[in-house]
Amino acid sequence: MTETPKHLEPRWPAMLALLAVGGLRLALPESLSAGPAWLLIAVVAVLMIPTVWARYREMDMLNKMLGYVLTSIVTLDMVWSLYLLIAALPSKKEAPQDLLRSAAALWLANILVFASWYWRLDAGGPRARELRGVHTDGAFLFPQMVLDQQAKREMGEQCWSPGFVDYLFLAFNTSTAFSPTDSPVLSRWAKLLMMVQALISFATVALLAARAVNIL
Repeated sequence: MTETPKHLEPRWPAMLALLAVGGLRLALPESLSAGPAWLLIAVVAVLMIPTVWARYREMDMLNKMLGYVLTSIVTLDMVWSLYLLIAALPSKKEAPQDLLRSAAALWLANILVFASWYWRLDAGGPRARELRGVHTDGAFLFPQMVLDQQAKREMGEQCWSPGFVDYLFLAFNTSTAFSPTDSPVLSRWAKLLMMVQALISFATVALLAARAVNIL
């Protein structure tokens, strides 16, 4: 039986990210969201209870599946809100400040949602990375992965493994520079996800710019 590493990757940053997405939904008018503004954050909070329970009971498969369900719900809600935002532009029923606030909230949500997906899918997910202890292979080539053993020892990175902040930085770069700046993408599924994230980011930034110059 594989021994669990003593230093487990903290899961609270990923949980806070999904709660933050639910909080950002409160910035959207109800016409640009599915259901009441508080609905998403309530669903996320409720689903986190069995997810955390499965994590501490070491029910890895259940924890993994609940994590996928939770992240999928948040993703679908974000995509639906983006669709409603784009559809609302020609009618000009929403106030300009509401559209600007909604586009900014969706841009931030896009970063958090895709950071959660990268964190959850890369190299088998967080639990698989924990069990391996040292991260040497995955969908992204992080700078620490190309260091030689001596450099890793000198930097104290012999047992380095990416955490949520590493994937958050990757997602932030994708939404701002529209490309990974320090971590080349190796996997095809990761390339596809990053293309989708960049497209969503570009769409929301274009909406912000268009409203800013009052051309819509």
